[in-house]
This record gives sequence, C-alpha cells and structure tokens, in this order.
Amino acid sequence: MEELAKEAGIPVRTVRFYRERGLISPPRREGRIAWYDDHHLARLRTIAGLLERGHTLTGIADLARTFESGRDVAEVLGLGEPTEETPVRLTPEQLADYFEGEVTPENLATALDLGYLATDGDEIVHISRRLLEVSAELVREGVPLATVLSAARRVREHADALAELFVGALEAHSDVMEPPQLRPLARAVVDAELSMALDRRLRHDSTDRPPRRPASWQDGPKAH
Repeated sequence: MEELAKEAGIPVRTVRFYRERGLISPPRREGRIAWYDDHHLARLRTIAGLLERGHTLTGIADLARTFESGRDVAEVLGLGEPTEETPVRLTPEQLADYFEGEVTPENLATALDLGYLATDGDEIVHISRRLLEVSAELVREGVPLATVLSAARRVREHADALAELFVGALEAHSDVMEPPQLRPLARAVVDAELSMALDRRLRHDSTDRPPRRPASWQDGPKAH
C-alpha cells in the first residue's frame, strides 16, 4: 500500500480510506503480503481526475459501479468491428471532459445499455467517433445528455427499420450477400428524405408562430 500511495502521489491514509469505501478493489494476497497492481494505480488516478472535475466520492463510487456492471468490448463488438465507424478509447476523465457535468450514473447506464459505451479494463470505448462528437456538440449547444440519449434510442429504432427495408429490397433482387451499392444508396435516400423532412418541419413551425407585430404609433410612446 505504501508503494501504491507513493506512485499515485497521495498519502497512505487516503489509499486506505478509498479501500474502505470500496473505491478500489482488494489487493491480491500472498500470505501476509498484499499486492497492488497497475489496475489499482489507474483507478486512483481516475479518482483524482474526477475529483478535479467536481465529482464527489459518492458520485465516483456510483460511476464505478455502473462501469463495472456494463458490458465489455468483446461483448459489444461480438459481431465484429463496425464497418464504417471508428471506435474511440477514452479514460473516465476524458469522457467527463466531453460531457462536462453530464456524466451521471443514469446517463452512463443508458449509454452502456445502448451499446455506445463499453469497458476494456480501465478504459472506456465509445463505439463511434462520429456519434461521440455529435453527442458532445449537442450537449455544448445546451441539449441535456439525457435528452440526447433518449432521442438516440428512438433514432436506433427507426434506423433498424430502415436497414431492414433497404436490405430486404436489395437482397430480393441480388444474389450478393451485401451489394456494394447498398450503403451509398441507403445513405443518399435517408439523407435526402431527412433534409426534406427538416424543411417541412421547420416551415410548419414557422407558420405556427404568431407573426411579430411591427412597431407603430399605436403601440404607445417608447421609453428612452
């Protein structure tokens, strides 16, 4: 424990306190000797990093339990790496920086359940760099992460239905397992339809808003 505390740059009593609170796992024991390893050191550094970002020890313990109950990378990628998406490896501190103030046990559990996040030892893996960046941008624009994840679940349902539609249509007329034109054609159709749907929705919203009344003498005198 003394060696671990020295490597982590914290007092031994702090390591003992974290151990008592269940924030780090028990050491491996050989007789009277307790062995700590790189996993314990990484956890201590994660705790320090999250404390610097404003998390409480209770919150960190909740996050740790949520991580430990999540699926690992091998399970999430059981069908192989995503064809066109690039997974991203993150430390818990880096994840907290992407979604400042929004990394809660509830949001983390939802992301793990959706398969966006998985664990790999002391690292977190996000399944798609594109989705990570877009989600972070939405949060920076003021959309709560819980709302982003709720919308993502609905988008996933529609995306699965669209994939079934396109794959079924092309497989019915092709002997190739995955026709090379499948992905570009599907993306083009969805992109065009989504663009037009946004046009319709935005026009509809603009017509529903009451028109702004132009200023006139009938509005009374203006204060200067």
